[in-house]
Amino acid sequence: MILQIHDLVAGYGGSVVIHGLSLGVAEGEVVSLLGRNGAGKTTTLRSIMGLTPPRAGSIRFGKNELTGRQPFEIARTGIGYVPDTHRIFPDLTVEENLILAQRIAGTRRGPWTAERIYLLFPVLRPLHRLRGSQLSGGQQKMLAIGRALMQNPSLLLLDEPAEGLAPLVVHRLVEVLREIREAGVTILLADQNLHFCRKVADRAYIIENGLMQFAGTMDVVWKNDDLVRRYLAI
Repeated sequence: MILQIHDLVAGYGGSVVIHGLSLGVAEGEVVSLLGRNGAGKTTTLRSIMGLTPPRAGSIRFGKNELTGRQPFEIARTGIGYVPDTHRIFPDLTVEENLILAQRIAGTRRGPWTAERIYLLFPVLRPLHRLRGSQLSGGQQKMLAIGRALMQNPSLLLLDEPAEGLAPLVVHRLVEVLREIREAGVTILLADQNLHFCRKVADRAYIIENGLMQFAGTMDVVWKNDDLVRRYLAI
């Protein structure tokens, strides 16, 4: 497993959100973390990145123990993170957002360049001189993913990548994630859109109230109406 989480406990202030969560992601996989809003999906990703420091448990990425490390140190181990809020720099141009991400990566090198990002997201090329604040929501999400790839990660974390996107944009996102995977990047995504996750993920974990409720293939989730009604229906 390229990512291994054991008995993770995490939360905010006096509130515990994740209660002893364990999961694993193998190299080359696309794995979905499913659950309703408030289930603990975002907190899990934030804990991996050190943004919500774990209170207990272990998070290992390859040979690296991540617990106790700062977010910038974790990023430099080879993990890219795209939060649900995008977090692009609104006053920088598309091109400047990409170049800055590459600089932040430091000495880490790999195949992802601005040119390759424009090939992955052709819509961004004619917009390269626009500021981030001038982009649509879908374009901002593309830029956020491109910026994360510019760090040449081995593992990409995506929080609600399909949320708020038009159907045509979601369709393109499915194709993009397949291309990213084919390029050798492992993906862990948190989303509640079962139809979207079915098209991109091999396996799924379902969490509810910070507890693991299911681990198995996406096909099993898709065919289990009781599982969907119990943990994923709104």
